[in-house]
Amino acid sequence: MDGLLLRKCIVEFIGTFFLVFVIGCVSSQAHVVLAPLAIGAALMVMIFAGGHISGGHYNPAVTLGVWIRGRCNAVEAGSYFIAQLIGAIAAAVTVPVLFGHTIAAAATGSSPQIMLAEFLGTFALVYTVLNVATAAGTSGNSFYGLAIGFIVFVQAVAVGAISGGAFNPAVAIGALAMGAVKAGSLWMYWLSELLAAAAAAGVFRFVTLEHPVTNQAGDRSEAPQAARAA
Repeated sequence: MDGLLLRKCIVEFIGTFFLVFVIGCVSSQAHVVLAPLAIGAALMVMIFAGGHISGGHYNPAVTLGVWIRGRCNAVEAGSYFIAQLIGAIAAAVTVPVLFGHTIAAAATGSSPQIMLAEFLGTFALVYTVLNVATAAGTSGNSFYGLAIGFIVFVQAVAVGAISGGAFNPAVAIGALAMGAVKAGSLWMYWLSELLAAAAAAGVFRFVTLEHPVTNQAGDRSEAPQAARAA
């Protein structure tokens, strides 16, 4: 691993750690009214903090979408996956040390409901990331972190009671380690989230990169420096 990729992976570890850390902390305390807002804000801040180095994915589903979109290579994607999962596990170990207990399962829906909720939430997240952080039409913007944080907040409010609102395979691993997801249910989160990421990337490529009106088939633009995913 070269030095640049190592630095990117460290940033991905840090960002994923604090995202899962905040999720675990708010889930460990009763009656946290603004929990979805805290989670969305944590993601937003970590994106602004580290996006200029790694792209600020903090989510294997986002990394998969960015890879399909063509803004990172397989080595980077695989390295990001590992850093993100390690960050999530580290956070999941830290939270119980602070609060002295694991957290209760958050999902209340049936298996099909959980998978649909996670698919739709992850699709919305990855689709938003690709459009605000990698599209030619939004190049140079300064709102990408806010948009990404708010889509997580919105989707967590919308379907969090059904699936727990992970929208992120690393978060699902962290939730499993903290007791919020049962081991037998993990596959539902991973399958629905990764399928959603692939679907979002496919839709993005079709409507944005191959759009006959905007003529972006030969898109050579750079994403915003603080959000590009390479």
